[in-house]
Amino acid sequence: MAMTMNGEVQLAAPREAVWEKLNDPAVLKACIPGCEELEKTEDGGFRATAKMKVGPVSARFKGKVMLSDLDPPNGYKISGEGEGGVAGFAKGGAAVKLAEKDGGTLLSYDVEAQIGGKLAQLGQRLINGTAKKLADEFFANFVKAVQG
Repeated sequence: MAMTMNGEVQLAAPREAVWEKLNDPAVLKACIPGCEELEKTEDGGFRATAKMKVGPVSARFKGKVMLSDLDPPNGYKISGEGEGGVAGFAKGGAAVKLAEKDGGTLLSYDVEAQIGGKLAQLGQRLINGTAKKLADEFFANFVKAVQG
């Protein structure tokens, strides 16, 4: 099952500060809902473990995250894949762009993801609703991290 999502969030901080936080594993770990582990790998990516609940299915996903098309402080592409055992798998990516706006920074994102296994059997509406909720939670946490 495939899904797409996009959005934007206005941050009251300079673009360079937002860029720095977007590349800080400690900040990302604190912002990602259910994230238990996020550590940098030698290849410039991250190894991650996150516990997620989607409807009746609860799973611990282990996976890797890569950053590419790095264009400091304008944006990057982030892609990853995670394995959740019997729950299934998730893989996807997002293009993240930063632009100066109203004395702060406008962060916009376009996400594409695929899921399979038990998760894919839950239905598009539940998956999309959960993905939107997780994205909203991440950005609410990220706004707090950036703006103190």
